Amino acid sequence: MVAVNKMDLPGANIEKVKKQLQEHGLTPEDWGGETIVCPVSATKSTGIDHLLEMMSLQAEVMELKASPTAKPRGTVIEAQVEPGRGPTATVIVQMGTLKIGDPFICGDYAGKIKSLMDDRGQPVRAAGPATPVKVVGFTGLPNAGDEFLVMDSERAAKTLSEERLEANRANKLAVPQRATLESLLEGPAGRKTLRIVLKCDAQGSVEAIVGALKQIESKKVDLEIIHSAVGPISESDILLASASNAVVVGFNIKVESMAVPAAKHEGVQVKLYSIIYELIDQIKEAMAGLLEPEHRETIIGHAEVKQVFQLSKGIVAGCLVTDGRVSRSARARVLRKRQPVYDGGISTLRRFQDDVKEVRSGLECGIKLGDFSEYQVGDIIECYQLEAVPQKL
Repeated sequence: MVAVNKMDLPGANIEKVKKQLQEHGLTPEDWGGETIVCPVSATKSTGIDHLLEMMSLQAEVMELKASPTAKPRGTVIEAQVEPGRGPTATVIVQMGTLKIGDPFICGDYAGKIKSLMDDRGQPVRAAGPATPVKVVGFTGLPNAGDEFLVMDSERAAKTLSEERLEANRANKLAVPQRATLESLLEGPAGRKTLRIVLKCDAQGSVEAIVGALKQIESKKVDLEIIHSAVGPISESDILLASASNAVVVGFNIKVESMAVPAAKHEGVQVKLYSIIYELIDQIKEAMAGLLEPEHRETIIGHAEVKQVFQLSKGIVAGCLVTDGRVSRSARARVLRKRQPVYDGGISTLRRFQDDVKEVRSGLECGIKLGDFSEYQVGDIIECYQLEAVPQKL
């Protein structure tokens, strides 16, 4: 079942969404498939009743049942660190009934339920199957998607937590894969890397942003997320960014007071965002900004050498501009039988006795290029400009 949100917007196109769903193997019911598609609008509350009816009908057809007396378990759908409460998580109860005081294990962390709050923020004593509830009592921040399981005792929960944490610690302490000459030869040379430290208000935001950033494709610039976590930007985040030559990016969070002078002292840039699309777009722009601009050459004119003059300041070519223009600020090359023999800046550009900035087609002029003095009658002086063009990812 798929709920298609934001259908109140003028540009909403349900048929386009259905086509995209079909491309991922989710064929809508009205297209002959088995996927129920419900258009809704969270801000206008339209389509919500129909969505709930379809969910109830689908559960009845599939005979989905859960026992409120079974051993409680659920799934984390969101997690965050809240002032005064510490790590909290929103859990969907899938089986059994959660009660205050229950010991639990969730991901790597054990805990004991200190309080439960419903979807309106009101405290409740228990939560049965299919109920979303905020759980307070975690010893660490779980990840969205972690299984929440009530244990028989606090000791059993703590023991399992220690085993999982130790296993993760062992993986982190494993011998890292060092660079070898072969791997360096196989890897892309000269690639730029943008490193960021990401801090968000909730675990779901972290996962969504990390997923979106990993989808940025570039053959020229790598994006490395050296650290991502939930909570305000701290001094340790600044120091990590400084040591890694990274930028600190925050989404819907604040900067701690100690981190502000640390960022200024270490010269670390901190960027805060409240709109995910703006964050992604600016990361793309930053990646493109790491690339050196390409120089595009534009031919602006040609002049043919008609006579060579020996003057007190050196040898000057008497020329006729055959097309376009010759500009004093541009660069030029000498072509002899279509082969370049010199390339450099224009040091002198004269029209009769006057220094000029530009000479156009059909006019005669005197040209001196840098320290070049081997002009020959018939040489072509090609005048061009170099334009710096930003590279694309």
